[in-house]
Amino acid sequence: MSPLSIPVESTTLANGLRVVISPDRSAPVATVGVYYEIGFRLEPRGRSGFAHLFEHMMFQGSEHAGKMEHIKLINSSGGVLNGTTGYDVTNYYESVPSNALERVLWLEADRMRALKVDDENLRNQRDVVKEEVRVNVLNKPYGGFPWLDLPPVAYRNWPNAHNFYGDFEDLDAATLEDVRSFYHTYYAPNNAVLLIVGDVEPETGFAHAKRFFEDIPPHALPPRVDASEQPQREERRGEAPEKFAKLPALAIGYPAPQRSAPEWFAAGILDRILHGGRAGRIYRRMVLQRQIALDVAGGIHYSAGDLFDYNGPTLMVTSIYYKPEYSTEQAISAFDEIMAEVREQGPNENELEQVKVKFRSDYFTMLEGGMGSSIPRFGLMHLLACFTLFDNEPKRINTVLDGFLRVTPVQVREVAQKMLIPSQRSILIRKPTGNGGSR
Repeated sequence: MSPLSIPVESTTLANGLRVVISPDRSAPVATVGVYYEIGFRLEPRGRSGFAHLFEHMMFQGSEHAGKMEHIKLINSSGGVLNGTTGYDVTNYYESVPSNALERVLWLEADRMRALKVDDENLRNQRDVVKEEVRVNVLNKPYGGFPWLDLPPVAYRNWPNAHNFYGDFEDLDAATLEDVRSFYHTYYAPNNAVLLIVGDVEPETGFAHAKRFFEDIPPHALPPRVDASEQPQREERRGEAPEKFAKLPALAIGYPAPQRSAPEWFAAGILDRILHGGRAGRIYRRMVLQRQIALDVAGGIHYSAGDLFDYNGPTLMVTSIYYKPEYSTEQAISAFDEIMAEVREQGPNENELEQVKVKFRSDYFTMLEGGMGSSIPRFGLMHLLACFTLFDNEPKRINTVLDGFLRVTPVQVREVAQKMLIPSQRSILIRKPTGNGGSR
């Protein structure tokens, strides 16, 4: 197999900021990302929701750019921007005509150096986050399912198990000093990577990065959170009420291999065999053939991220929306038949080859866009960030695919036998509280 040849150059500034550039002169557009290694599972105990709160705080103004000016300046340049919070990273990104690149870098450096953290912004954004929780979780059909519901069932270690959106009590108790401390602890250049993808020459991009970012002082970083989990010896179950929908649902999660562990590649292929859309075994069997479920979805790190952007314990999750005339146990039994089959037989060569072709196609699609984003080359930027922060190897973008394409049927069967064990899994049952609930 010939490796990809995406151009990637990187350096580390004197303050510890890693800078990665992938030039592409095919269009006069530049995409910029700043990824900080702070996410849901890395936030301090008693500060649940701080990682997500800061995603909002970072748009509230900095020393030289007033409130909402960051957004206005990007939009007036013809660009788009956003930010997201994940398990292990919080990111901020913009895509602009390449003649606005310096403006973007100046803005990102200004909020890394001197975010405006005051009582007004804290009160305002705390209320915004709480309203987001009400709208997206508390008052929405299947809100938080399964990404918020399942971890407290599956995990015993607080970093993995707590409410990632944030308990209202923790958010309300946050003082201005708490918030400033969080910012100065985690929003440091030596805890971040700057990415520039698109219409820029590497030497120009590195010069801009040095000019705007290198004088930002580094911070002493705390010891990394111990997010490890003890081996699971028995099935865990939990229930959550479904207030708005009438269709019962299940989320079943098995511990996935550590990212980049030897069995990670086979697990990634197993994931696609089971969850490859309408062609996946679970959808094909439970929806199309037996018609027990109306929809299924899933994957490794579903639905909080993807196969590449976790750096600690995660699950291979299957969510099943099944018909009310079937009991919970009937739905689980039908699912178990599929798991038993793949454990005992694995895939044949033909099925495996089809999955690999689709895996390769999906990887290329992600490099072009990815995650349904309208940001050009978002997926490329995202993967470069993950390979830099977690592996210190941004050029892995060109070689990682080969590990998945080399997987054999025997390796898939072996990883299925290791992963898909009932005593290691966790099940979340989402039961409608009105008519139509499961028996």
